Amino acid sequence: MSELLTAAQMRGIEQAAIESGEVTGLELMERAGQGVVEAILEEWPELDTPARFHGNSPWARWSRFWARRNRKTLCAGVLCGPGNNGGDGFVIAKLLADRGWKVEVLFLGPPSRQPPDARICGKRWFRAYRKMHVISPLGHRDSRLSDTRFDIFVDALFGTGLSRPLPKEVTELFNNFRYERNWQDNKLIAVDILSGLDCDTGQALSELPLAADLTVTFHQLKRGHVNGECSDMCGKVIVKDIGL
Repeated sequence: MSELLTAAQMRGIEQAAIESGEVTGLELMERAGQGVVEAILEEWPELDTPARFHGNSPWARWSRFWARRNRKTLCAGVLCGPGNNGGDGFVIAKLLADRGWKVEVLFLGPPSRQPPDARICGKRWFRAYRKMHVISPLGHRDSRLSDTRFDIFVDALFGTGLSRPLPKEVTELFNNFRYERNWQDNKLIAVDILSGLDCDTGQALSELPLAADLTVTFHQLKRGHVNGECSDMCGKVIVKDIGL
């Protein structure tokens, strides 16, 4: 097995590659998002959409229109945080929408907290699809989750960067998500690691009501993926190469 990395070691590897001029931070974000989409379709090939749905040509838009009329459109909920993990989420959202998926983005803003590369990805998503919901405390059932039947949810809220308990609004969102899963047959995909798990120790930073079906991480496994509660809550873990 290759070396297990800490979050700090992974950040160092990425920063060294960026400073050497081998790659930009934005390119790494785009590769990560592409890697997650590839992993989803490799794990569940039945979720792949016909080529005629892809892109923004008149024929693709017409195909998606008729798919929606016949209720065959696949639907994804993408949870985007304020950091670089959220930037990966915006890339994933746009790639899925470009393939003909109906995509709902729930964003834990504000945009002013986003790093530059993540902000670019968020703007690209919004310019293309003009859809974004803000994650806020509700204290009751979230109609955004109950009114749409989702095929997958993507957790791109915090990834490896979290070292504190989850914010109240995220805990409420996860509880709502668990409730809706009682009658929705959907999958939960974590980007890097399920939000609320410590990437270095593998311990839960908050009481988590759900576990991921699939975790997609990058370059190498992190220590938390194989230690503590992570081993039970990450689901299947796939490592994607992003060119580091």
